[in-house]
Amino acid sequence: MDTKRDYSLKAEQIARFAKALAHPARIQILQFLASRQECYFGDIHDELPIAKATVSQHLKELKDAGLIQGTIEAPKVRYCINRDNWQYAHELFCNFFSKEIKGSDCGCGK
Repeated sequence: MDTKRDYSLKAEQIARFAKALAHPARIQILQFLASRQECYFGDIHDELPIAKATVSQHLKELKDAGLIQGTIEAPKVRYCINRDNWQYAHELFCNFFSKEIKGSDCGCGK
């Protein structure tokens, strides 16, 4: 008998966003895009100290997670923060980290 449990949709989404945020290059890309007044149309690797191939991989991960969006206008791509998902991620993480920790100190840190 399989005792595997299904995760809630919110738990899965928190994990997906967390995975996308789990690399310093992705954080730099998000900070760069968030600081702009409009979508960025150009080569992000020209703006950040990250190799072109590496930027492409990280942009794909961020886009797959829904944190950014982009449109292809060959030979370049226009990227920006997906504002709806950015706000949703903010709410999920705020709710997650605002949970009260029950019980007393277990003493593991001593």
